[in-house]
Amino acid sequence: MPTFTLSDANFDEEIGSATEPVIVDFWAEWCGPCKKIGPILEQLAEDHAGKVRVAKLNVDENPETGRRFQVMSIPTLVVFQDGQPKARVVGAKSKSDLEAELAEFL
Repeated sequence: MPTFTLSDANFDEEIGSATEPVIVDFWAEWCGPCKKIGPILEQLAEDHAGKVRVAKLNVDENPETGRRFQVMSIPTLVVFQDGQPKARVVGAKSKSDLEAELAEFL
């Protein structure tokens, strides 16, 4: 699987040690738009392997991190670079729209 899973427990370590930008998908199992964007993110992770990593964080199971980054609706994608949030995309988007919005990181 090209994406990896984050939790409240491993978030800081994983994001802080990443050498490439990390797109974090804040999602939940019950969220329809989250399920729609999931395969698109998997494809982005494959298409841009080595340039960017894609991670998933379930906000129901890991509420602390979602609150910390003020995730008010899902799906929310936050791009972290050098351990810091650099961009945010809210809502389900097509692959081409995501690539356009995240072009500077891909």
